[in-house]
Amino acid sequence: MGPLLALSLRLPRRGSRRRLQALHEQLRAAILDGRLHAGLRLPSTRALASACGVSRGTAVATYDRLLGEGYLVARLGAGTFVAAGLARPAPRPAARSPDPRLAQAWRRTAPPGAPPARPRYDFRIGVPDGASFPFDLWRKLLGRATRAAARSGPADAAAAGRAALRDGIASHVSFTRAVAARAEDVVVTTGAQQAFDLLARILVTPGRTVVALEDPGYPPLRAAFRAAGARLVPVPVDAEGLVVDRVPRGAAVVCVTPSHQFPLGTAMSIERRTALLALAQARGAVLIEDDYDAEFRFGGRPLDALQTLDRSGSVFYVGTFSKSLSPLLRTGFVVAPPWARDALIAAKRTADGENPALAQEALALLIAEGHLARHVRRMRRVYERRRALLLAGLARDFGGALEPVAAVAGLHLAAWLPAGTDADRLAARARDQGVGVLALSPFYAGRARPGLLFGYGATDEATIAAGLARLRTLWRR
Repeated sequence: MGPLLALSLRLPRRGSRRRLQALHEQLRAAILDGRLHAGLRLPSTRALASACGVSRGTAVATYDRLLGEGYLVARLGAGTFVAAGLARPAPRPAARSPDPRLAQAWRRTAPPGAPPARPRYDFRIGVPDGASFPFDLWRKLLGRATRAAARSGPADAAAAGRAALRDGIASHVSFTRAVAARAEDVVVTTGAQQAFDLLARILVTPGRTVVALEDPGYPPLRAAFRAAGARLVPVPVDAEGLVVDRVPRGAAVVCVTPSHQFPLGTAMSIERRTALLALAQARGAVLIEDDYDAEFRFGGRPLDALQTLDRSGSVFYVGTFSKSLSPLLRTGFVVAPPWARDALIAAKRTADGENPALAQEALALLIAEGHLARHVRRMRRVYERRRALLLAGLARDFGGALEPVAAVAGLHLAAWLPAGTDADRLAARARDQGVGVLALSPFYAGRARPGLLFGYGATDEATIAAGLARLRTLWRR
């Protein structure tokens, strides 16, 4: 019936006495099976008649029948609407896949339903302070980007990212992490997770490629490579980072978080970094360096990124603005070695073409004009105060039962519990009391050492103090 009512109706030819009956039955069926949902305003009888090629009398009679049967309701001066509260047919049974292997990898990575409600004292990890994002400034920069686009007209799609943003990212990582990058080395992605997905696409041969991952490690990274068909091998982590001697000989890809190990927070020693780079060069393996929140460093001598030390083109450096600015931006990037750039850009083009152009231009302005650097400096002081308060509370109130893991960067802390403690049960009981802490066990592929995670990026000082007090009471019980 055209744009008035997007239904495919089949009516008998003109002159048939069954046209009224057919129109009535098909509209009723569309209401019952939900194609015409409750509250939908139907076209006028004149418009319905014109769209269906029937007389207006037939349209009026059809609506009258449906009104009398309770499928429609008429509202004076407003029109005719589909009635609410109608009994619907039972949903169709879920269709079975013709091949049980189809979608198998993605089913294993699917989250278990809707996320739970946020607790009152929320120590969630991996999230910065949302209220501190410079929204007013961002709106102005978006306006400038929009006006510039209006003057210049639509730009050609750039799968690698807008030139201004790639140049800004190259300058940013050079200044903050001494990463040697040119604009042409940068591929802009929809967050770090897309970066992992694209890297898995270009580096993994399903069923054959062995990928070594830190244990404990980042579950979404693990999920991206599992979905690509990689053979995953967990490698233990100790106080110096990834245990390089335990990387399997056949590993073609090694994924690490050397600056702030996720989730424990330790930094990989320079000896381990050197050994890992030597291993990659000797075996022809590649390294994926996830530098997710290293901008926030609170002491100690900064260690060079693996990409900075790399001399063989082995390292893919992955970064994100989700921690330094906001996850709302959904912007990450990969600094790729020259041999892999074209493949990575082709994968990005296949995935979604490019990131939204106006947001990229606004972010480029934010970096180029120094706003990002000032924001990071300001937030580093905020997070350092929160981290100090959290460390002091753990030391004061838990009698050594919660032992913080040594770390000097990032937006969260890990703390070990005494051997034999059921960390999952403790975290569940804490959530029941309004305290949102995570157990370490979900981040392990193998046997987990008991511990808890405390995020302070999105948790202000008053919430930290009150949450620790409530957790202390629960612990003493």
